[in-house]
Amino acid sequence: MENFIEYLYSKFLQSDGVSIDTRTIEQDNLFFALKGPNFDANKYASQALEKGAAFAVVDDEQYATDPRIILAEDCEKALQDLAIFHRSRYKRKLLAITGSNGKTTTKELVNRVLSKKYITHATKGNLNNHLGVPLTLLHIHPQVEVAIIEMGANHVGEIAELCRMANPNYGLITNIGEAHTEYFGGIEGVLRGKSELFDHLRKTDGKPFINQQDHRLSNMAKRFDQPTLFPSADLQLISADPYIRIELAGEDIQTQLIGAYNFGNIAAAVAVGREFGVSDEQIAEAIAGYVPANQRSQVVEKNGLQLIVDCYNANPTSMQAAIENLAGMTGKKSVILGDMKEVENSATKHQELGQLVDSKGFDRVVFVGAEMEAAHQEVPHSVWYPDVVALERVWGTLAFEGTVLLKASRSVGLDRLVERF
Repeated sequence: MENFIEYLYSKFLQSDGVSIDTRTIEQDNLFFALKGPNFDANKYASQALEKGAAFAVVDDEQYATDPRIILAEDCEKALQDLAIFHRSRYKRKLLAITGSNGKTTTKELVNRVLSKKYITHATKGNLNNHLGVPLTLLHIHPQVEVAIIEMGANHVGEIAELCRMANPNYGLITNIGEAHTEYFGGIEGVLRGKSELFDHLRKTDGKPFINQQDHRLSNMAKRFDQPTLFPSADLQLISADPYIRIELAGEDIQTQLIGAYNFGNIAAAVAVGREFGVSDEQIAEAIAGYVPANQRSQVVEKNGLQLIVDCYNANPTSMQAAIENLAGMTGKKSVILGDMKEVENSATKHQELGQLVDSKGFDRVVFVGAEMEAAHQEVPHSVWYPDVVALERVWGTLAFEGTVLLKASRSVGLDRLVERF
């Protein structure tokens, strides 16, 4: 196998980037023909070459019809092994980021901060799983000084496997919350799964960044000789209505992030920046200039309304944080909330969410999705629709004022509503 990976690596070095999708393939890519429950990309290997790929890797012999097509035992494993091999030759610093909430925002903030001093490479979007991590690793070029790798998981053991591939020498866990509890087996399973990153750092003498405001994580500090704790004493949250203002070492900084729940993500970026020798002035400039996108606490001003679009992910922890944040804001406030997916004891958690919403006295409350019917039962003045399509049918009968929070798991499709305001 080692000889095969060395051979494959020689072809990788002759290529320009890696692709697993013929729809987005670029000139001279190395294409991996992966399989899934409903597709087999082996049959598209020749098409990848026609579209400009330098080489293609397949694991079905009948499609190895060209000298540029490389036959592997298992394409997915070949992709991962190639990434491990490439990482072993990249001797620079690599920071892994995981956690229940805020991974992507923290990764983006850290990348902004570190790029003030270093040539960085960070995970694109949320390519943070068993395919996204190797793809990210394989796009690290020799000039990169620091790599920032986001790691996601919904089962115990997955972070350990991603660490095996990426071999991080720095690690940061944003927090431990009720995300993917259905598959992790409760909050203790979440802690066990996410802490696999710190387990790796202990074995390899790596450096952890520990959120001391999360009691489940702060207890881990004693496992390390010199952990970096955050937030630091000289970092304070001033306000969040809706945008966060902070004070860093006596300097007032206005950010473009909303919600007090984002303070921990900012604190993490400050801690990483300082550990890597970035000046406070550069850190402040990077944080002030970051504008969130991709439906993560994104503020959209539209027709006199202020929309808080947070439609990418939702779980009991992040929902509570978003609702508490909205409740603390001034003016008229409404919510459109959709199902929280992959949640253990889902009916109970949605019912508890409804009780929380009812206690806040929002001007209009709209629930969307089968699971949210339980929340609707707890809020007398609320309305409920089984899906976004049903809500869109009656959209003209609804009126909103002031600030509107849209939050749900991505599959609910609440982002479709933004254009309707």
